[in-house]
Amino acid sequence: MRLKRKKELRAKIPTASMSDIAFLLIIFFMTVTVFRKAKGLPVQLPFAKATERILKQRDLAFIWIGKNGKVSVDDNIVPPERVVPIFRTKVAENPALVVSIKADRNVQYKYVYKVMEALREARALRVVFATRKGG
Repeated sequence: MRLKRKKELRAKIPTASMSDIAFLLIIFFMTVTVFRKAKGLPVQLPFAKATERILKQRDLAFIWIGKNGKVSVDDNIVPPERVVPIFRTKVAENPALVVSIKADRNVQYKYVYKVMEALREARALRVVFATRKGG
């Protein structure tokens, strides 16, 4: 006597619409993602009698200098010696780069000088200082 074996039933998952679902998820995440702006260090900007707003944000990089001399680039606290290789790479990628220095109004000038010399060595020669209008 022969025993009949039952055929194994396998569940099949339709994969024809998987790519559609994947692309819909990609589009969804692209539209709802909020990119965080760099915050840097908490600084009190100095006052200036006349200021000019920079409208072109694309070619702009920020450096924050706290009142105790801490330097922040891209939300990372770095020693002034690291500014040279960081900005050498940034300038190589984007020669039209403008560096905005946001220095605390109570910072000693020697810290600002160190950062400016590091930028000069990195060939980041387009530098602006962020200020507040008033004073």
